[in-house]
Order: sequence, then structure tokens, then C-alpha cells
Amino acid sequence: MTVPARGSVGSRIVEQVGGIENITGLTHCATRLRFELRDSSMVSDDAVDAIPEVMGVVRQDAHRYQVIVGGAVNHLYVEMTREFPQLGAGGADTDPDAMRELKAELQGRGPRGKFAWLNWFFEFLADSFRPVLGAMLGASIFITVMALLATLKVIPAWNAPGVTLDASLSFVNLAWQAVFVFLPLMVAYNATKKVGADPWVGFSIMAVLMLPAFTQLAGAGAKLPAVVQVFGLPLTIFNYSSQVFPPLLMALLLGPLYAFLRKVIPSNLQVIFVPFLSMLVMIPVTAFILAPLGVYAGSGIGNLFVTVNSFSPLIFSVLVGALYPFLVITGTAWSVVPIMFLNISTLGYDFIQGPMGAWNFGCFGVTAGVLIIASRRKNNQMEQVAGGALTAGLLGGISEPSLYGVHLRFAKRTIPAILAGSISGAFIMGLGGGVTTNAFLFTSLLTIPAFNNIPLYAVGIGVAFLVSMTTILTLGYEGSNTGIFGRKNRTTGTAAREASTAAAAVESPASTGRQELLAPANGTIIPLSEVPDPVFARGTLGDGFAIDPADGRFVAPVSGKIVTVFPTGHAYGIRTGDGVDVLIHIGMDTVKLKGQGFTTHVSKGEQVSAGDLLCDVDLGIIKEAGYSTVTPVVITTKKATEDLTITTGPAEAGITVAGRYGLVAPVTV
Repeated sequence: MTVPARGSVGSRIVEQVGGIENITGLTHCATRLRFELRDSSMVSDDAVDAIPEVMGVVRQDAHRYQVIVGGAVNHLYVEMTREFPQLGAGGADTDPDAMRELKAELQGRGPRGKFAWLNWFFEFLADSFRPVLGAMLGASIFITVMALLATLKVIPAWNAPGVTLDASLSFVNLAWQAVFVFLPLMVAYNATKKVGADPWVGFSIMAVLMLPAFTQLAGAGAKLPAVVQVFGLPLTIFNYSSQVFPPLLMALLLGPLYAFLRKVIPSNLQVIFVPFLSMLVMIPVTAFILAPLGVYAGSGIGNLFVTVNSFSPLIFSVLVGALYPFLVITGTAWSVVPIMFLNISTLGYDFIQGPMGAWNFGCFGVTAGVLIIASRRKNNQMEQVAGGALTAGLLGGISEPSLYGVHLRFAKRTIPAILAGSISGAFIMGLGGGVTTNAFLFTSLLTIPAFNNIPLYAVGIGVAFLVSMTTILTLGYEGSNTGIFGRKNRTTGTAAREASTAAAAVESPASTGRQELLAPANGTIIPLSEVPDPVFARGTLGDGFAIDPADGRFVAPVSGKIVTVFPTGHAYGIRTGDGVDVLIHIGMDTVKLKGQGFTTHVSKGEQVSAGDLLCDVDLGIIKEAGYSTVTPVVITTKKATEDLTITTGPAEAGITVAGRYGLVAPVTV
């Protein structure tokens, strides 16, 4: 099923994530729209994924939701902010203080659970670099072209010491140097924005250290680093070009300082004195302490990597090939980016990106295998997703469309296949003594010429690609032995697909006839249209009913597997034996209570029968907070249901039949 193409792509996505009123923030990275939502439990993954232009979704937690759309994300983001101007201001709430409070609440929510500070730190690193991806990708292509021309002896070795280029080639060099030389300023802007301070203040603080006059404090022709006396204090002068640790440390301190100044300075004076006092404090603190500390800390971390690589390029390459996939999946891969820049600025080259390329091409190999299988099975939707992801990967070096659009859907099959290719390719590179590059690159087909040992690198990524692709073609991605070489696919074509569908219908005896939805609580059944929330009332998430509960005991309305239990305890998802997903959402805006008053009695993965206790809720706490206790029960698998009927009126939990639905066809899960 696909969502009918009514309205723009952006408007369809906004509708399926709960409408403009459910969005509190929207940003984007290289391939994904990154939503901050009031309540992500209101969103049906199936409905969003059914939009043809969407390649996949990632549900991070109760508030953060990502929609993968590929390389067109920037254009789509611009179109969405034009169509919905409030999104450009951060979301439906545009009050700066409200947005700061919301972001403070969101910080720390995520896959790393109780380690909230660690979760926020990795988000901080990622958001400091993501907006610069486009510029860095463009710069890497300039580098690749220069490297290719040098390899073909068309131009001199453009990056070799002592080589003088003519004015034309020097001008081309400026095209990529501008991005990496002034990268500290870009990082300072993004990092400061992430911590809630004025990004231009952070930019200006770092700009002081980037001025030519700053390095000239050491004297003309002085060798850096050098120490000079300023106001009677020793100031260490560095060349901060391409350094990313100093602006990160600066932003981490500027954020709390900026928030403190906003609290103590009267609002009518803040526009002048908050920036002034922030700069008055942070310029000397950054110049004297934070920036040098950032250089030294980065050097220490970089030296650890250098030591391991010097001891054994083989061990280092295999470690990167084995561990990097998990860094990408957990969102911590951005922690390696500053080390790469540090290597380039101090050593003149980086040795991490070579084995990283093995991961990327292992990733792309799996995507190619999935594309081949999907094409043979006439799975048009997966073919479209995998095809777009493979193009973005091979030409742009961007792995997110493959990772989130394909691999994490079938992680039990695809991740081991990626690891097989990644480790194999990295092993080849390590055997050859390692691979280096003189610039920060996106590892794609186009950037192969920018690596120092082109044949070794090409063989390494080729092995990674082929091993991963062959593994997934052999094993399949949907289940045991479902690849094109597997026994389950000896029979192909329409007859096989019809037989499979018929078998599924036989195996699911409840797929014929109508299924019952029981009342989830004691109270009064009401139509979904009377729910005091437009997202539920207009049926955006699917059809169903609601109950105005008389007490706080909530039970399962259907039998099935618990697939979702929100940490706040306010929402539960149950998947029936027919593959139909049912959402029980207790109260309106109750996610804001952060679990207060909710006692959960089930866990994800648990099997329940209709009438089994899901949770106990203190309805008084909900009412005291000013929220409605009306509880919708929604069938979110729209493609599976038809002819839903409900019976309004008084109901008894787990006994009264509140509704019945029929199946269009069995659902494949």
C-alpha cells in the first residue's frame, strides 16, 4: 500500500507524523528529516513508510522521530519550511524559552537509556557536524578531482611538500581549503546552536582565534605553537585551522554561561548585555584555556590511534572494520570525525578512512543484494528503497539510506553480512600496510583516487562489497535461506507468490471473519471523532474508537504480542496473530507527565490475551495536570482492515465488545 499522492510530499509527511500541532522541531542531516514531536506514539510507522518518497523511518524515543528520504532531503526541508513557516522557526511552538525548555527535556532521551549525559554528548557531536555535510561532500569531490589528475600525471602532486602550483590550480585548491580551514567556525556555530546559545556569538568567539592577527601575536615568522605574554599571562598561540576540538569545548561552556546570563539580566537588557558579557568571558577563557586544552586533548586521543596503527596496521584496520558498524548504528560514529581532522592537521594524512571505506562498501554490498532479491520477487517498494540507497551510497558515500531504509529492518540477516564484508575488506587493507588519504572524504566510488594506495584500497572495498552482497544473496534478508541461491526460492513467479499468499491465509485461521476489539477499561465507549485531539479525531493514525475511563485499570483489547511499551507508560502497541497493530493511547498529552501516575504491568515482546492487565493509572494525576483521560484504541495497520464497526455506550473492561473489524488480506510481518 502507498499513501495517495494528495498534496506535496512534505504535507503528506507532516500529516502522517501527527500534523503540524504534533511537531515541536524539525531539522535534517544528509538523508533524514529529524522531527521532535510532542508524542511519537501517535505516529504509525507503516503509514509514514507507505509514502513513496520515504525510504524508511527511525523511531528514537517518545519524542524524536526520523524520516529517511535520501539525498533530496535539503530540497524537501526547504519546501516544507516554505509550506509550513512555523517549522522553520523550530516547530509549532516558536517561543524561544518554550523551545529551550523542550530541548532541555529532550536531551538525554534516547537509546542509551540511563546514560543520559552520554546520549546528549553524542547528539551534540552529531549536530555540530551534520549541517556541514553538504559543504564537506562538495569539497571532497574537488580533492578527488585533484588527486585523480595528479595520479594521471596531468598536474603536479598538488599536496606534496615544496610543490608550487600555478595560479589556476591554486585557485581550484582554494575551493576545498576554504571548507576545511574555516571548519572551526562552522563547528562553533552549530555546536553553540545545539547548546541553546546565540550561534553567532559562538562563531565570533572562535573567529578571534582564526584571525591572522592572532597568530601574528607570536611575531612574524614565529614557529607555532609559541607562548607570548598577554596582560602578564602566558598565552599559547596555535594555528587553529581545521581544529574542531577547541570550538566544541568552547560551546560546552558557553551554553551554561549564556543560560545563566539570561536568568540574571533583565529581559529588556538581554539583547545587548548577554552577548557582550558572553564574549567578554569566553574570548579570553577560550584563548588562554579551552582552545589549547582542545588541541592537547585531541592530540592525546589521536596519538592513541597512531600508536595502535603503527604497532599493526592489520590489527587497526580489522578493529575499525569490526567496530565501526556498531558506532554508526548507535549514532556514536561522529565521535571519530574530530580524530580524522586532527590526523590530517598534525600528520598530514588520515589512516582511519581507509578501513571505514570497507564498512561503507560492505554496507552497499548488502543493499545491492537486497535490490537484486527484491527485483527478482517484483517487490517494487523495496526495490525503490534499495535502489535509491545504493545510488546515494556508491556516488555520495552516504550510508544512512542503506542503514535505516534497508538494514535495520532486517538486522538479524543484514548486519552479520555487513560485518563479513567489512572485516574482510579491512583485513585486505591491513595486510597491505594500511591505506591513507590527505583529506577528509566520503568513501564512495568517486573518491577512490584520493587514497594513497589506490589498488590496495580498490581491492579492499571491492572484497567488502562482494562478500557482503554474496552473503545476503545466499542467505536472504527476510528469513532463513531466502536468498536467490536458497531452497525457498527455487520456485519463482506469480504461481509461487499466489501459493505463498494462500498458505498464509490458511495458517492464520482468524483471517476469515470478523475480529473483536474489547473495551480496554471500565467506562463509556465513544466514537474516535469525539477524541479531543485532531490527530486521533480525524483518523490520521487509523480507525478505531475511544473510551472515557471510569477508573485507572487498563487491559489489552486484543490478544497478541506487545510490540511497543513507551517508557512513560502512556501508550502500548499490540500485534495480533493476523499481524494487525493496535495502539492504546491512555489520555491526551500524558507523555508530558513523564510516567508519573502510570504503573506498567507488561513488557515488550510479551504475549498477552484480550483482557490481560496492561497498566494501572492514577486518573487523578492526569486530571490535576489539566489533561484529558479519554483513551483512543486505534488500528494503525490501515492496509489490513476494513468494515470496522463500533458499539458506543457503557463498557466493562475486557468483557464488552467495543468494535469488530474484518481483514482485507493477511498481513505479512
